[in-house]
Amino acid sequence: MKFVPIAVTALFARSAAAFSPIKPSFGTRGVAAAASAARASSTHLNANVLKLSDPAEQLLNNVDVFIFDCDGVIWRGDSLIPGIPETLAKLRALGKKMYFVTNNSTKSRAGYKKKFDSLGLDVPPEEIFSSSFAAAAYLEQTKFKETGKKVYVIGEVGIIEELDLINVPYLGGPADSGKQPDMGPGGKLIVDEDVGAVIVGFDRMVNYYKIQYAQLCINENTDCEFIATNLDAVTHLTDAQEWAGNGSMVGAIKGCTGVEPTVVGKPSPLMIDYLETKLGLDRSKICMVGDRLDTDVLFGTDNGLQSLLVLSGVTTEQKLLSPENSITPDYYADTINDFFQEPKAGATVEGSWTGAAWSAGS
Repeated sequence: MKFVPIAVTALFARSAAAFSPIKPSFGTRGVAAAASAARASSTHLNANVLKLSDPAEQLLNNVDVFIFDCDGVIWRGDSLIPGIPETLAKLRALGKKMYFVTNNSTKSRAGYKKKFDSLGLDVPPEEIFSSSFAAAAYLEQTKFKETGKKVYVIGEVGIIEELDLINVPYLGGPADSGKQPDMGPGGKLIVDEDVGAVIVGFDRMVNYYKIQYAQLCINENTDCEFIATNLDAVTHLTDAQEWAGNGSMVGAIKGCTGVEPTVVGKPSPLMIDYLETKLGLDRSKICMVGDRLDTDVLFGTDNGLQSLLVLSGVTTEQKLLSPENSITPDYYADTINDFFQEPKAGATVEGSWTGAAWSAGS
């Protein structure tokens, strides 16, 4: 499967200023999300969110497009969550469109296609979007290549492969994983003055050399931009425990530069703007499904989408329903397999699942 560069400059209605640094905020719901939330009632503690109990009425009848996060929704680490292939097949049988949008930048779109294949999931490459792609798309949208500058990368091969596709020169990444700066008397690290952007993505081989190189570029090179693929606090490297996420790497660079990054992954609007403009999608019929409140759910509520949180990843029911939580999806479920559960007692369903298609009631 060959991935080719996607020219995105003409696809974004927003200016470069629209993708300014994202600071933690709770934002406002879009029209569709607000309408859906208004139908919900408080069920637990102080959270205004309902657990999915009648998927046809609450969800399937009102959504044409599902955007799924991957880690914690489709898989955990390298382990597929049970029941996912069957659920995706049922959604396709209903004619639902699906896109898989991940904040994990360690793989390119081509790399994620290989992962889907390895897990036995037949997902077309055009349905896959990663934050590594988002970083490259942002550089294209802001015409970075025309500056003649280079990119310094803290990150893995996913970012490198996406930069190769748009022919933007870069330094760092895996090539700097084994390097150490000279910290003896008079030691200093010399950086390339032509670096005009630093991209920080998840990097399992992050080291002091990379941190020092990045901070020197941002602090000393004229107009060097600090770009973060995402701010996820934790991630799923394995299915046994949570691991420190890219937020820890971004935090290191922010801490030594005092500069806020431009965030291109969720909850930034960049990827939903791309999907809406390129594919002509109606936001009011899109549902964002993820396991994180501050990225996935916020991506939905801030961008006018419906949203559903699953408990198969990093967010617990206790955290979701806590009075301290101000980010609330329209609904939540244990996993996406609950999309085809039998309606709970007292729920009314307008249709029935036959195993091959959804039969709508009159």
